[in-house]
Amino acid sequence: MEENELISVDNNNGTVEYTDDNIRHLSDMEHVRTRPGMYIGRLGDGAHAEDGIYVLLKEVIDNSIDEFKMQAGKKIEITVEENLRVSVRDYGRGIPQGKLIEAVSMLNTGGKYDSKAFKKSVGLNGVGVKAVNALSSSFEVRSYRDGKVRIATFSKGELLTDKTADTEEENGTFIFFEPDNTLFVNYCFKPEFIETMLRNYTYLNTGLAIIYNGHRILSRNGLVDLLNDNMTATGLYPIIHLKGEDIEIAFTHTGQYGEEYYSFVNGQHTTQGGTHQSAFKEHIARTIKEFYNKNLDYTDIRNGLVAAIAVNVEEPIFESQTKTKLGSTNMTPGGITVNKYVGDFIKQEVDNYLHKHQDIADTMFQKIQESEKERKAIAGVTKLARERAKKANLHNRKLRDCRIHLNDPKGKGLEEESCIFITEGDSASGSITKSRNVNTQAVFSLRGKPLNSFGLTKKVVYENEEFNLLQAALNIEDGIEGLRYDKVIVATDADVDGMHIRLLLITFFLQFFPDLIKKGHVYILQTPLFRVRNKKKTIYCYSEEERINAINELNPNPEITRFKGLGEISPDEFKHFIGKDIRLEQVTLRKTDAVKELLEFYMGKNTMERQNFIIDNLVIEEDLAS
Repeated sequence: MEENELISVDNNNGTVEYTDDNIRHLSDMEHVRTRPGMYIGRLGDGAHAEDGIYVLLKEVIDNSIDEFKMQAGKKIEITVEENLRVSVRDYGRGIPQGKLIEAVSMLNTGGKYDSKAFKKSVGLNGVGVKAVNALSSSFEVRSYRDGKVRIATFSKGELLTDKTADTEEENGTFIFFEPDNTLFVNYCFKPEFIETMLRNYTYLNTGLAIIYNGHRILSRNGLVDLLNDNMTATGLYPIIHLKGEDIEIAFTHTGQYGEEYYSFVNGQHTTQGGTHQSAFKEHIARTIKEFYNKNLDYTDIRNGLVAAIAVNVEEPIFESQTKTKLGSTNMTPGGITVNKYVGDFIKQEVDNYLHKHQDIADTMFQKIQESEKERKAIAGVTKLARERAKKANLHNRKLRDCRIHLNDPKGKGLEEESCIFITEGDSASGSITKSRNVNTQAVFSLRGKPLNSFGLTKKVVYENEEFNLLQAALNIEDGIEGLRYDKVIVATDADVDGMHIRLLLITFFLQFFPDLIKKGHVYILQTPLFRVRNKKKTIYCYSEEERINAINELNPNPEITRFKGLGEISPDEFKHFIGKDIRLEQVTLRKTDAVKELLEFYMGKNTMERQNFIIDNLVIEEDLAS
């Protein structure tokens, strides 16, 4: 059908015409604003690390990082004002001034198509900073070059001013942007997300200094610093750190269950892995198995492994504009494959290292043997548990799956859209089930309180029916790479019992699937404690302070309801709490959290110690009133 062909459709309500007037051409900036998801993945308000405002910041910093990689500028200054406005100043070569406007406002325009100038860059498609410009209510770029500065300002991608002047400033580029709050509604930058991003940049670019709001961030030991800063369990032997021309790896084993990986391409944190991470997993296990010359199982070799890999790839191909997963199969166009390059490096360097450090090799082998012993001890239980989970399947009464998984029960689903609510009891799961978005939201119903799994071995995951079926529903038995839902949401009552169930579930995840929390997949659903209403208005309150404010607003004598459980909230009301305005609190896990000690105190067998703590810190209601 030709685009200018006239279409008439009679739908009994009139005729809908398709004419030349329906054919529109959008400018580059209009297209970005009309379809932002194509360029930055998602919008959001900054409450989550994957929200769009952090992608905007990353796109600006990526350009400065590329200058550092080209040995032009060793310092980047980043200032975030009131968690709303951002400025980034590097001391590289500065954007060529004759093409400054085009470089920040015309798609498919940039200096990185020529691999001689930017051989191993993260930004090759000429999109990044243009998207920042288009999606910002205020945007300014300055290029300092050889005593001249060209300054241009924009609003929502439209050029406002352009001038050139003399300057004594050092060469480099300055970019200021303020995200458009009509797109990023009520947004706010979270300093902890920014600092994590910046630290990742420094791990991959040793010698680079990033000044963040006056605070200096740098790394001298690359991936070793990354692991030391992120490991929440003690390494069983010193971190093995190996570097090649375009590859760097670091790894150790810990006493925790599962595997934990950090992967990077050209300085870009590939949070979803990709071909380089898959190659590392395959070849590290194979090389270690061949070193010991024993019939070891790969799962035993990798159990407890914490590792990082960084590669430099010429003209990398990512699976999305947000660059979270590497799709490249070759290190260079038409060159050696990523799998072979990583494999050859690991085979030679790891094998050599283990031969030279017999003490570390012995410790590693002891860990592998312990994992093998435990796996074999529960082999029978595991087989039966898998059969039970298979018979229960993903369509039983415990799991009400979302539609995106029904035709692909082992698939991960739509990125950043699918979620699962873990509830306790029929009434709570019933309310959520009736209120949910059936396309993207699943519900898993617990039967009673989960078992306290602290101090138990992984055998309990298969022996306990609730844990076994939950693990099967999430598809994480072989690691979180098979995770079927982007968000795992604990949805319990806002009372003491509900809090206890939360702790038991989080303990389970911390014990056996810590990476699920580290990768930011676990959340707590926040539901209102009170409903305050009169004949004209209803206000839902999540705290005592909000309740008092609502009473003052709706005077006189509004009706006040205290929600004691999720089952008391009608499905019609529940839709408000799990829809677009859903309130989630992310469960985080950091090195400074002292997880082992916290779990020992709160979930261990020190009953009297906890009891004394409660007595000493008990707050009586009368005390609160005074």
